[in-house]
Amino acid sequence: MDKKLLAMLACPVCKGDLKLNDARTELVCYQDAMAFPIREGIPVMLASEARTLSTDERLHKR
Repeated sequence: MDKKLLAMLACPVCKGDLKLNDARTELVCYQDAMAFPIREGIPVMLASEARTLSTDERLHKR
C-alpha cells in the first residue's frame, strides 16, 4: 500500500491512526480493536466489513 495513501487514511469509527498489517492485508485500529480489509489493493473502510481483533492481537500490538 502506498505510504502517502496510508498517511491520509483514518479509522472511520474513531478517526484515529491505522496501522498496516501486511501479513493479513488489512488496516488495524487498535483504539477500536478493528481490522479493515484491503481487497485488490483497495482498503474497505466500512465498519460492517471490519473484523474484531482478538484479545491476543490487542495485547501484542505490532
